[in-house]
Amino acid sequence: MTKILTGGVGKLEVAETVRQLALDGVDVAVSSDMDAAMKLRAGQADYYLGTCHTGAGASLGVLLGLMGSAACHTFGRSVPTEDEASALIAAGKKVFGFGMDKTAAVAPVLARAIAAHHV
Repeated sequence: MTKILTGGVGKLEVAETVRQLALDGVDVAVSSDMDAAMKLRAGQADYYLGTCHTGAGASLGVLLGLMGSAACHTFGRSVPTEDEASALIAAGKKVFGFGMDKTAAVAPVLARAIAAHHV
């Protein structure tokens, strides 16, 4: 089972958006950024989707500091394609940030790419 944690301003909306996809093998839970970092580092979770108003700073601040830039990517206010999301996951990115107003567009793309990567 692949575990996705959600955090930031829109964490509830992101979790609900991912849950509604009903992807096989994907579990989603709401988290704080500090708890998410600890669970990711301990192998108790696999990915983190964080949101803030711009998708650039606060969505990943703590995780960037604790996980390092190699594990993190922010989309800011852009929406990735499925190929872009898949390439980032294949490159080892585990922590993603985006603007909370982009939840309906970004969360499904990321969740599907994560599910496809762990089939």
